[in-house]
Amino acid sequence: MLQIIQTFWLKLALFLGVVLISSLGLVNKGFTQPAHGIAMYGQPALGPDYTHLPYANPDAPKGGTMEYGFAGSFDSLNPWIVKGRAPWAIRSLVYEPLMGRNWDEPFSLYGLLAETIETSDERDWVEFTLREEARFSNGNPVTVEDVIWSFEILGTKGHPRYRTAWNKIESITQTGERSVRIDFNVIDREIPLIAGLRPILPKSEWEGREFDESSLELPIGSGPYTLSEFETGRFLKFTRNPDYWGKDLAFNKGRHNFDEIVYEYYGDGGVVFEAFKAGEFSSFREYNSEKWDTLYNFPAVQNGDVVKSEIPNERPSGIRGFVFNTRKDKFKDWRVRDALIHAFNYEFINQTLEGGKPPRITSYFSNSELGMRPGPATGKVKALLDPFKDQLLPGVMEGYELPVSDGNEQNRRNIRKASQLLAEVGWKVDDEGTLRNSEGVAFEIDLLLVQGASESLAIATIYEQALQRLGIKLVITVIDSAQYRERTTAYDFDMAFYARGMSLSPGNEQYLYWSKDGINTPGSRNWMGMDNPPAEEMIASMLQAREKEDFVAAVRALDRILIAGRYVIPIWFTDVSRIAHKKELNYPDLLPIYGDWIGFQPDVWWYEE
Repeated sequence: MLQIIQTFWLKLALFLGVVLISSLGLVNKGFTQPAHGIAMYGQPALGPDYTHLPYANPDAPKGGTMEYGFAGSFDSLNPWIVKGRAPWAIRSLVYEPLMGRNWDEPFSLYGLLAETIETSDERDWVEFTLREEARFSNGNPVTVEDVIWSFEILGTKGHPRYRTAWNKIESITQTGERSVRIDFNVIDREIPLIAGLRPILPKSEWEGREFDESSLELPIGSGPYTLSEFETGRFLKFTRNPDYWGKDLAFNKGRHNFDEIVYEYYGDGGVVFEAFKAGEFSSFREYNSEKWDTLYNFPAVQNGDVVKSEIPNERPSGIRGFVFNTRKDKFKDWRVRDALIHAFNYEFINQTLEGGKPPRITSYFSNSELGMRPGPATGKVKALLDPFKDQLLPGVMEGYELPVSDGNEQNRRNIRKASQLLAEVGWKVDDEGTLRNSEGVAFEIDLLLVQGASESLAIATIYEQALQRLGIKLVITVIDSAQYRERTTAYDFDMAFYARGMSLSPGNEQYLYWSKDGINTPGSRNWMGMDNPPAEEMIASMLQAREKEDFVAAVRALDRILIAGRYVIPIWFTDVSRIAHKKELNYPDLLPIYGDWIGFQPDVWWYEE
């Protein structure tokens, strides 16, 4: 009898405890607390009492002008859609997200428009509380209504890069005067951070306008600058907003130091360099190491008016090179792509154009711990790949290495290998020296390049001569930036120059790069038309990983699939950026791990006589 009574009171106590917890709203919230920041793994490096980002100088003076020169043009001021060519700077100077990124950590966010972030241990929901003082440049407060509208409009009518995250949202609701909660329909530990990086737009500014149409309306955002003047295709002038609501935040101390930031547009990359030499603008990035050593001896450098700065970084190499459009029948067989990679005489090209100095990109995440390791897959990487081994191309499990030439222009050994691979697929050289398939169709490649891209044009010209030895005709098509965007958006090319940067915390954006959804969706970053289910499984494993070692294993497995897919002919990378700039421009001594990347120039630079 006593045991029955004890059991009754125990059950009653448990019931009352559940009722009490539920009444406090703690069951749904999982005993979580609002926080000043969030990290992909572990805790943010900066505590709630941090005073500034580690690579920003809180004592940097305000004032001066930063002037840039770019090859290209623009015809839109709406950077959120596929249509038109809008300057990238609008996103970072005029608009802001809920959370800001510290580029001295792999992936950590701190409150910007949002005062706090709160999420569950499973990260199946997230809640943001807006800062009461947050304002758009027209003086209107940033509201929960603006947040909800921004998520929906970007997810439904914005650029395809926003749709992956939008499709993972189950609901988004207002939970308080300044708080908004987002519930997710998938297990994805990165998704609360992605939500924190969504730009917030003023809903009222888009009333009566079609969001997905190109526009030259002056943008209204909450960021530190306003677009004060522009001429379509020629220049833009951004002016620091003296009433910027967030200028005293710890996250912004030592940032946004220039009174004006000006972007001038030129028709050709060579013209841009000559304009810089003539003193027409403030700063110039040089991507060619040979030119850096030989061409920067003009008077302004010699007399000290222009300074050469080298900025090291610890980020992954990413991928740069010529991409194959596998939507085209001629590139569907991996052996054809492998043959064309063998014909690409990297060692000779690197020596001719760069003096042999920069290292080659050997994988999509080389230069970091995320990059695939040489040799056969082992351990957790092997365990992830094993269930798909029958679907994987040669080289994924065994290990893949790019072909190496002897540096001689003829590249005979690799040309022979290329011929063998092409013959296996049915491509043979006729009596006139032309490579043809069994139907008599000649092998011809249209390589698409944008006007002003002198480096890629020089590489392509050497490659053209190599392909002639195989009986392949390479047609190099150089078009202006408007046509180039239009054709690449529609995947209207055989090959094109391709570049994708990678972070130390890759995640949802990998779907945009490699998922099959991008095969027929215009404007995705899957230029190669990749349809590889094992790759998508590796991305899912990355997003579900709770421990860093599991995450690293998933990235390395994905890296193996990508490089062995032979989708891109990689060229070189550099672990140092080369910036020539006027002597009055300064940057902090402590550099972020990402180096010269997003959030560095002009963000933490300053002008000082």
